[in-house]
Order: sequence, then C-alpha cells, then structure tokens
Amino acid sequence: MKILHLYKDYYPVIGGIENHVRLLAEGQVASGHEVEVLATNSNFKSQQQVLEGVKVTKIGRWAHLASTPLTPLYPLHLYQRLLTAPPDIIHLQMPYPLSEISWLSASILKSKTRCVITYQSDVVKQKNILRLYAPIMRRVLKSADVIITTSPNYLQTSAYLKPFEPKCRVVPLGIYNESYQHADPAHVAQIKARYPAPLILFVGRLRYYKGLNYLLQSMLEVPSPAHLLIIGQGGVEDALHTQYRDLGLSSRVTFLSDVSDADLPAYYNACDIFVLPSAERSEAFGLVLIEAMAAGKAIISTELGTGTSYVNQNGITGLVVPPADATALAKACNYLLTNPILSQKLGAQGRERARVEFSAEMMLKRIMAIYEDVLK
Repeated sequence: MKILHLYKDYYPVIGGIENHVRLLAEGQVASGHEVEVLATNSNFKSQQQVLEGVKVTKIGRWAHLASTPLTPLYPLHLYQRLLTAPPDIIHLQMPYPLSEISWLSASILKSKTRCVITYQSDVVKQKNILRLYAPIMRRVLKSADVIITTSPNYLQTSAYLKPFEPKCRVVPLGIYNESYQHADPAHVAQIKARYPAPLILFVGRLRYYKGLNYLLQSMLEVPSPAHLLIIGQGGVEDALHTQYRDLGLSSRVTFLSDVSDADLPAYYNACDIFVLPSAERSEAFGLVLIEAMAAGKAIISTELGTGTSYVNQNGITGLVVPPADATALAKACNYLLTNPILSQKLGAQGRERARVEFSAEMMLKRIMAIYEDVLK
C-alpha cells in the first residue's frame, strides 16, 4: 500500500501529534508499505530525506501565523504526487488548514486516492481565525472517506464531529509500552538521588492550555519536601519561570527542557505521581498519560470532556479533578502521596490498561484495517 501522511511538522520536531505520525509512518514501513510524509521545514529551504525507511519531504516555510506554518508550495507538492505517483491513502492530521486546503483544491484532479482524517482537536484559542476556517473544516470533513477520532469522549463533545458521526471511527493513540516499563535501573536511581522525594512529574510542551500555572500554584498547598519536575519547553516557559520565582518555589520546582525521548522512561519510573493539569479542550487526548501509565504510575488529570478522561479513569488508573483549580490539584497530589498503597494499585491498573487499550501495535492494526476498508 502507498500511503502519504500530511501534517505541519515531523521529527525531529517533538510533540504529541508529531510523535504519533512518526510512530504510524515507521510502523507502516516496518509492515512493508511505501510511506511518505509531507511536512514543512523550519526554514526557507525544502529538503528530502529518508528516516527509518520513511520518505520525508519538508517544504520550505515562508511564514508562521497562529501556530500554523505557511508555504504556498505545499499544495504544489501534493498536486505533483497525485499527478505522477498517486498514493492509495492520504492521511491528514487535523487541524492543519494548509494541508486541508491543499487536499480540497486537489479535488479538481479527480484522483482515486482515498482520504482518511484523524481529527486531533477542535480549534479552541484562535476564535477569529475559526470564523474563516470553520466552513473549510466542514468541507474537509465531508470530503473524507473516514474520520478517526481518538476517543469516544471527543466524538460526543465536539460540535464539529457530530454531523459526521456515521463516518467516524474511534482509534485511541498508542505507544510502545515496553520502552516505558523497562527503564535503566541505574538511571532511575540517579534521578531519584538528584531530586527530593516525593517527586511529582509533568512532561509536555509548555503551552497555554496545559494548565501549568495552576500546577505551580498548587505546590503552595503540597507540603515540602515534595518536588515538582517539569520536562518540556514552549511558548509560556518564561511566564512559568517568573511565576515559580514569584511564588517562592525555586527550591521545590525544577524545569528541564533537554530530556531526550530515550531518557524519558527513566523519569517516568523515578517519579511518585504524574500530573497533566490541562485547562482547555485543546488537550484532546494526553499521550503522556499513557506513557506514565505504562510506567506503572498513578496519574492525575482534569475533566475537559475530552480523551483525557477516557485514558485516565477516575478511581481506577488515577484521579480526575476539575480544570483550572489549583486547590483540587493539590488535594489530589496530597491524597496519592499520603496513600502509597492506593497509588501503587492505581499504577498497576493503569499499566494493564495501557497494555490492553493503548499499544502501538493495536493502534496500527486498527488504522490499517480502516485503510483496507476504504480501499474496497
């Protein structure tokens, strides 16, 4: 099968969707399929390379607007492929307006290529842009052969998905659980020695919707010597640094921005609990929750009406608290930290849920079955 993935970024850019596309593309190559990813580059130059068997075309980026890389060459590259060597499947990660507009405009070519869309998230923050984008989004969703949503929760709560529910299929995101279950014990011990126990961990991009300002505030209600470790980088990093200094938390909070994917499992295994304090629906799934579950850790997340509460089941794999509530986060942290037997039980149940429901192997199997179905 010939598969073309469309998104704005690809490895070595790190992020939830970027990691998902990489896992998907490399897994499909390993199964014998011909796979290309069309993305944008970080500069004006276009380049082609092969990464782990995946042909990656990165198109020169001309501008960047509202988290969206812009280049007029994106549709031209798509047209070229549809005309010269059309793929069997085009798989879009939505939202990324440029790839979606490119696909819509390519309809004049009357290609027999089938279109699968993974609907990752509603557009939440960019309200003005949404007024222009919403009609395009609906046309793109209408054009798809199948729409994949990553949780039943998101399908039921997204006003944009509901009209297209008959063509939607739920396929949760997945990871290779084993890599998080078997961290290097020596590295885990080093991390535990470096940071005071008990250790609370956050991993992710430092973006507005992650709710880290509430997590920092909550540390005022979590007794010392509990320590918060924040791994990641992003646009609100400077504001968070200012906040934790103003709160007098410099000795109880550590920021790390340069942890490699290979080292992450050791940090998950070293922590006592994992917290994803997201405050907006932009947090559509929370892949890091699965990573922490695979490491056997009790987790705390927030009720957003999205996939986070599908991944983390309250009282079964962790605790779910209201969003944008520092006191609720603090109470949940204190409850788990003072009940280690319960935390271990939740962590064990989370590890099993991650193995059964959220493995990369299961995700790949489900998506390939969708491809085969639309090609019949």
